[in-house]
Amino acid sequence: MLYDLIVIGGGAAGFFAAINSPKGTKTIILEKNRAPLQKVKVSGGGRCNVTHHCFEPEKLIENYPRGKEFLLEPFRRFGPSDTINWFRERGVSIKKEQDRRMFPVTDSSQTIIDCFQKELSKKNIELRTSTKVLSFSKEEDCWQVSLENEEKLETKNLLIATGGDKAIWNQLRSLNLSIVEPVPSLFTFQIQDKFLHELSGTSFESSTVKTKGFRSSGPMLITHWGLSGPAVLKLSAFAARELADQNYSFTITVDWLAEISTEKILEELRRYQTENPKKKVRSLSVFGLSKRFWEYICNESSVGEFQNWSETGKKHFRKISENLKKKVFHVEGKTTFKEEFVTAGGVCLSEIDPNSFMVNKYPGLYLAGEVMDIDAVTGGFNFQAAWTGAYIVSNSIAAKNA
Repeated sequence: MLYDLIVIGGGAAGFFAAINSPKGTKTIILEKNRAPLQKVKVSGGGRCNVTHHCFEPEKLIENYPRGKEFLLEPFRRFGPSDTINWFRERGVSIKKEQDRRMFPVTDSSQTIIDCFQKELSKKNIELRTSTKVLSFSKEEDCWQVSLENEEKLETKNLLIATGGDKAIWNQLRSLNLSIVEPVPSLFTFQIQDKFLHELSGTSFESSTVKTKGFRSSGPMLITHWGLSGPAVLKLSAFAARELADQNYSFTITVDWLAEISTEKILEELRRYQTENPKKKVRSLSVFGLSKRFWEYICNESSVGEFQNWSETGKKHFRKISENLKKKVFHVEGKTTFKEEFVTAGGVCLSEIDPNSFMVNKYPGLYLAGEVMDIDAVTGGFNFQAAWTGAYIVSNSIAAKNA
């Protein structure tokens, strides 16, 4: 059977490209799982972090460790404001949260899935789930797609939107396309420190974490296995390859109070000492820190259980400031962030035309989403790259067929 467009992969990018194709385009989506849009369903804790409230392409691309330059022009053509308008035109309102992440006002990813399914029906797009693609190849002026049930489909335009599917990457390699070997991105840090683990649930509004020339700032969370939060996730994304090379065994330096200088900390400690000479150091938390965390810092700084402020001098103050501003941990391993799994790697961007997302060597073959060497930090940026690439693919096919 001949189609105008076959989409391999029923995720965010695949669906968005299909439902944005012109009405009357004979389109089919092939999804290997029993249900499509699984990442959409679980993202943002089941709320679906649709995009990010960042409307300037030059600023938006700073959130992409890989794909930054490639995405600049595409974002000028279809960015977060376009995404918001697209959903609004279809009855889905998007809201901004304090951290600038954007979600459907319903706080349910099902709202997004229902919207996509409605568009699918409206355009009579065929969806086949539990359908495994064995291979695809160029046959004269068409692409032939072979399915596991021995069925063969043909199409003028083929979109690969399968994310980190290794079997599909191997198929693309057989077409002599360069693949950047994938490694995990967006992960939390495992730290073997039982005293740190006892502080699980303690959070910080603004911390900084550094390693191997990389630096990231933002909220941070202590967990029962180590460290998490936006600051850690951002560092894991930008340093993904270097940390993989270290087999996830490396040293980090943490500044728990990034917005307070060492000088200010020392000044405040001296003030506490002057105003509370007879009080125990451990009984008086400083800098808005929780009592549990302050006691942890005191333990790390050799402050005695019954030690008064009057008995605490420069040596202890220096240790306290170092443990607050330059605490060193050894990371041994990583943990996937919630249900979200993002890879750094995929088809090399030099193989793809950013104006159409078509593979340079193969007219009619398109790529969108994480199958390409594009990834972002958490916050709706990965979805935005998927919407942008998919929208441009559908527009490119429409222009070609006009």
